[in-house]
Amino acid sequence: MADLSSEFLGIKSPNPFWLASAPPTDKEYNVVRAFEAGWGGVVWKTLGEDPAVVNVNGPRYGAMHSTDRTLIGFNNIELITDRPLQTNLEEIARVKRDWPDRAMVVSLMVPCEEKNWRDILAKVEDTGADGVELNFGCPHGMSERGMGAAVGQVPEYIQMVSEWCKLHTRLPVIVKLTPNITDIRLPARAANTGGADAVSLINTINSIISVNLETMSPEPSIDGWGSHGGYCGPAVKPIALNMVAEIARDPETASLPISAIGGITTWRDAAEFLALGASNVQVCTAVMTYGFRIIEELTQGLSDWMDDSGYQHVSDIVGKATPNVKDWQQLNLNFISKARIDQDLCIQCGRCHVVCEDTSHQAITAMVDGQRHFEVIDEECVGCNLCVSVCPVEHCITMQQQLDGVDARTGQAISPEYANWTTHPNNPSAQR
Repeated sequence: MADLSSEFLGIKSPNPFWLASAPPTDKEYNVVRAFEAGWGGVVWKTLGEDPAVVNVNGPRYGAMHSTDRTLIGFNNIELITDRPLQTNLEEIARVKRDWPDRAMVVSLMVPCEEKNWRDILAKVEDTGADGVELNFGCPHGMSERGMGAAVGQVPEYIQMVSEWCKLHTRLPVIVKLTPNITDIRLPARAANTGGADAVSLINTINSIISVNLETMSPEPSIDGWGSHGGYCGPAVKPIALNMVAEIARDPETASLPISAIGGITTWRDAAEFLALGASNVQVCTAVMTYGFRIIEELTQGLSDWMDDSGYQHVSDIVGKATPNVKDWQQLNLNFISKARIDQDLCIQCGRCHVVCEDTSHQAITAMVDGQRHFEVIDEECVGCNLCVSVCPVEHCITMQQQLDGVDARTGQAISPEYANWTTHPNNPSAQR
């Protein structure tokens, strides 16, 4: 049996699945229900200073759905906790006392002054919490007040606050990064330089989810007005995967532990983040969609896959895929693959032909010997994978490697010396 127990910065939990700082971790009632369901840990919803913030009393969430109403994207304009600081601290202490084997990390956001951080850190330490997460990521509401993403977008501020926190607490310090930045490596490097023990990412992406064309108001709408909010859910997973990988393979941050966040809905999502360098994962939108009991599927699925794949411990997975992430110019241009259509699975819908004919390389037939028939024309196929992506039948179209030494883009033989774009003669800057 695979061992799902996790240790992150010395914080132990029965599995690597934590709940992210968000509405599901806003109070004792929710967190206890989560622990009863089997979650390994939580990051308590972001605490601030009293007087507490005031949230809107109208719609706080917006959603993007697929055609079958599956939630694929989620937008929220809710702020940090609007409950009194002392109430939160008392509940955190009780939960940690009653559930000593679960991870309890507390998210924090206060004005960018050393005294403010020192004061709230001391209060959190008194609860017995296992660690703190510095919320430098929220893109709405708090950023307009000089907090959240307003700090996370300035590496110098990240380094400065990280240094304050490491000076004023014995607890592990995790810096939560905003994705609303050009190069995620820069804030990660700043956190590392400031002495932070780890980073977590991604926080939500600045967004407007939709516009009501009758009222001409962005949604969610508050009395006819709307505001930008934070975008999350399955749709942001590819962005989060890339940012985690960028930090994991950056020589300046490669040793920095990562807690991954961003669209994690299934065990496979979690395994992908672990493989790209994360040591554990945090989940939010999935539980807001399906409830806490999805932890059963997450843990069972990950355990079964680890057993089948020969992994005994979660740590065995961490970073296994990171060395395979390369810059484009390092890719092997001698590698060639072509699409293949399984005629037994083909339902004759014609989508592969239409998209290839209209938008790609005219490499799939529509008719053969007067009959409706879809087949790949090898001479025209460049292996782009578009047909695989649009085919409604899983595994009907697959990509198969070709070992004929021909460049799929030009149809010409490739010399072994041109194994990557750096030396390829079609590269204007290639050194010849």
